[in-house]
Amino acid sequence: MTYGSRSEGSHEGSGCGADHRGPAADLRTVLGRCPTGVALITAPAPRPGADPLGMVVGTFTSVSLDPPLVGFLPARTSTTWPLIRAGGRFCGNVLSAGQRGVCEAFVTKSPHRWDLPHRWSPSGCPLLLDAVAWVDCATYAQSDAGDHWFVTGSVRALGTGHQGPPLVFLGGRYGTYAPQSGHRDQTPGPMTA
Repeated sequence: MTYGSRSEGSHEGSGCGADHRGPAADLRTVLGRCPTGVALITAPAPRPGADPLGMVVGTFTSVSLDPPLVGFLPARTSTTWPLIRAGGRFCGNVLSAGQRGVCEAFVTKSPHRWDLPHRWSPSGCPLLLDAVAWVDCATYAQSDAGDHWFVTGSVRALGTGHQGPPLVFLGGRYGTYAPQSGHRDQTPGPMTA
């Protein structure tokens, strides 16, 4: 679709560009209909006596099976990402539906955000006990991606945790996912590389 033009099947007054808000607003509106998981990217404390690092992302994804890589996209304005990058490792914790409060605590930088059950991943990153899955990584690469960075991590260890549904973000709101009946979950066990 070309921005600002009427495409086949479009209706006057609806669709991208209808209210002339601009391409960024249209992109946000259209892609807001694409559900994303919510993950907390964690890393060890940057110095003795400091809290561990953590940032919420809605962009955590599988990138490659061979070699095993995952990725996420922190904003260029993030003050947490440069600290995580400096440590060279991170753990992607996929939040469960019951962890909306965890998400909000990290987004608002609550002073009590680390008052939650966690243990340490094989690389020494915080691993949330109630997360549905976790992926422990060494930072592999960082690429320019407009107003974000595209970060890839080399998977070193991974596993599943809480067996409930994940936290999902869709249309500016949090929710959850429920599989259709008749679908079998074939969840793998822990793996280390």
